[in-house]
Amino acid sequence: MKKLFPIAVLAAALATVQTAAQSAPERTEEPRRISVSGEGRVEAVPDMATIVLGVTQEAREAGAAMRATSQAAAKVHERLAGFGIQPRDIQTQRLTLNPIWSNQSPSASSPERARITGFAASNAISVRVRDLDNLGAVLDAVIDAGANDFNGLTFSVQDPDTLIEEARANAVADAIARAGQLAAAAGVALGPVQSITEQGMGRPQPMMMMEMAASRGGDVPVAGGEVTLTVSVAMVFAIAEAGGQ
Repeated sequence: MKKLFPIAVLAAALATVQTAAQSAPERTEEPRRISVSGEGRVEAVPDMATIVLGVTQEAREAGAAMRATSQAAAKVHERLAGFGIQPRDIQTQRLTLNPIWSNQSPSASSPERARITGFAASNAISVRVRDLDNLGAVLDAVIDAGANDFNGLTFSVQDPDTLIEEARANAVADAIARAGQLAAAAGVALGPVQSITEQGMGRPQPMMMMEMAASRGGDVPVAGGEVTLTVSVAMVFAIAEAGGQ
C-alpha cells in the first residue's frame, strides 16, 4: 500500500491539471478596428440678430433712479414695437439697483468715511431682430429712446436644422474619408461601420460686428458676415479580412 501512494498522488495531480486546462477560457483575438473622428462645417448668411441692450439712470434717491430707468425702458419698448418686433422676441435679462458710494478708498490725506451719494438703476433686455434690413435703424432708434448700455450683438439663423443636417452629413463623409486613408496607408481593407457617435455640435457663434458710435444722420452701421455651424462625429470601422472574407 505504501508503494501505491505516490502513484495515486501523481494521478490526482494529472487529473487536476487536465480539468483546469479544460475549464480555462480560450483566448480570443481582439477584433481589428480603425477609429477616427470627423468634422463637418457649414457657413451661412445670418438672417437674425440678437441684441442685449439696456438703460442705466442715476439719481439721489433709489425710487427716482428706478422711475427714470423704467420710463426710458418703456420708450425703448415702444420703439421696438414700432418696428414690428413681437413681445416673444423681447426678454428682460437684468434689473438692478445699486448704491453709489463716495470715497470708497479712504486714505490719510482723505480720511472721510464712504457714504451713499446716490443710486444707479439698470434695466437690460435681449431683443431678437428677425429683419436684418432694419437692424441699423432699430439700433439708432433705441439709442434715441434712451438706451445707453450695449452688451453685444449676435448673428444667427432662424432655422438651423437644415444646416445642421448638412454639417452632420459632412462630418460622416469626413470620417469615412479619413478611415479610408488610414486603411490604405496600412495596406488593409476598410470593413463595415461598427459604431458612430455624435460628439458635439456647434451652433452659430457670437460675432461682435457692431460699431457702437450712434449716428444721428443715419443708422448705426452693422455687418452680418457669415456664421458657421459645426458637427463632430466619432466612427469605428472593422478591418476587412484578406480576400474580402
